[in-house]
Amino acid sequence: MLATERVTLVRPVLLEGRHVRLEPLGVDHARDLLAAASGPRETYGFTTVPADEPSMLGYIEAALRDQEASRALPFATVAKAAGRVVGSTRFGNIEFWPWPPGNLNQRGEDRPDVAEIGWTWLAASAQRTPVNTEAKLLMLAHAFEAWRVHRVSLMTDARNERSRRAILRLGARFDGVIRAQRPGSNGAIRDTAAFSILDHEWPMVKQQLQSRLNQ
Repeated sequence: MLATERVTLVRPVLLEGRHVRLEPLGVDHARDLLAAASGPRETYGFTTVPADEPSMLGYIEAALRDQEASRALPFATVAKAAGRVVGSTRFGNIEFWPWPPGNLNQRGEDRPDVAEIGWTWLAASAQRTPVNTEAKLLMLAHAFEAWRVHRVSLMTDARNERSRRAILRLGARFDGVIRAQRPGSNGAIRDTAAFSILDHEWPMVKQQLQSRLNQ
């Protein structure tokens, strides 16, 4: 192993609940993801959802390159009731902060300090079902309980009111709008609405999400 390589806890993992299974994303998911993306696309206006095989393969391969560099951890989203892939999501913008030796804020050199949850899209048939809520619960639990991160960020195009409301329902707090933050799905430069959950907020958020799923 090269001296510059980092051994981390950012590695493929299967996350599973009652309603959803998050499988480590691979090129073998391309056909199923294309099928999931082939239905109504009205809700994809602010989200990158590949519509053909070359684009989907490129999408997956780019995610896997980020995974290899410990910058991302992508998943294929499987609705258990339907028994099929219904979309994708991932951890991204994973950061390892440089800490002074002995600093109590470092939870371990193999553990990331912060991560973003996003790049999420679902087939129309899986939207407004428990799939997304439980997927977020599983990912947040992994971030805060396995990785022990300080913060999870959730970002969306500032124009995407539907997504912004959904993030608030998860229990995240609105941090503000970052102007000209990243390329938008249409190739323009987008303003990003930023939300976050901090480690000390996680127990309450977890309780609220579990209550929603139990209703």
